[in-house]
Amino acid sequence: MIRQYIDKFIRYLEIEKDASVHTIANYKIDLRGFADFAGDIDIEKIDYLLLRKFLAHLKAVQYDKKSIARRFACMRSFFKFLCRDGYLKNNPALSMSTPKLDKKLPFFLDMAQTEKLLSAPAGKDAASLRDKAILETIYSAGMRISELVGLRMEDVDFIGGVVKVRGKGKKERLIPIGDTALRAIKSYLDKSSDGFNNKTRPALFLNKSNTRLTDDSVRRIIDKYIQIASMREKISPHTLRHSFATHLLDRGADLRAVQELLGHANLSTTQIYTHITTERLKSVYEKAHPRA
Repeated sequence: MIRQYIDKFIRYLEIEKDASVHTIANYKIDLRGFADFAGDIDIEKIDYLLLRKFLAHLKAVQYDKKSIARRFACMRSFFKFLCRDGYLKNNPALSMSTPKLDKKLPFFLDMAQTEKLLSAPAGKDAASLRDKAILETIYSAGMRISELVGLRMEDVDFIGGVVKVRGKGKKERLIPIGDTALRAIKSYLDKSSDGFNNKTRPALFLNKSNTRLTDDSVRRIIDKYIQIASMREKISPHTLRHSFATHLLDRGADLRAVQELLGHANLSTTQIYTHITTERLKSVYEKAHPRA
């Protein structure tokens, strides 16, 4: 039965890989979906053709390309684990190529839109100061939401102007953070000390119960200020990260430096932002050049 091997793989992710709760939850869903499709087949009888049929099934029930690619990546990791630990002799996923994804340009804000959103939290109470600091920090450091909620007091170096974040795969990196964001964080901390010190404060950004914010909480905070700023664009927390990268490249930042700042493992992931800046240059050229 496949399910017993799925349980072994999930334990491997939890104990050896120290994978995130989000990753483990997705892998459980994806692998159980494959187990339902495969039925009671013996693990040794799973072959390339069955995997192809499963991916074709996903396409037939109208999963998008991104979802199919994610499930394929999950299955490849699963079978690699089974071979590594001796449960399988041959890896049926080895000869399969990753489904090609349509490259969509990420949406970003221009400077006027960015200023409008960052200025939306105007109150002087602790919650407003916290929300202001959250928005400024995401944009200033270009960090992911998971990285933001994972910040601790000791991760922020107010003198050196850098912040330490833990990214995907628990990899740590130092990111420069601007004076505006640091001032916003300091204003928030001055208002919300609540008897905490650097060692006892459970996280940098706290909720009303003085516990760490969740990813969903931050998304709700950002949605709130999108409405306050009367912005109709499809803005997500990641939009500020996209804006961070695009604005840096627009002002001459080196692509590899932006890769390091974003914490991308591969330069190809960062190169999507060069397509954005190229498209913008083309638009300016076509509007301004008399013979465009």
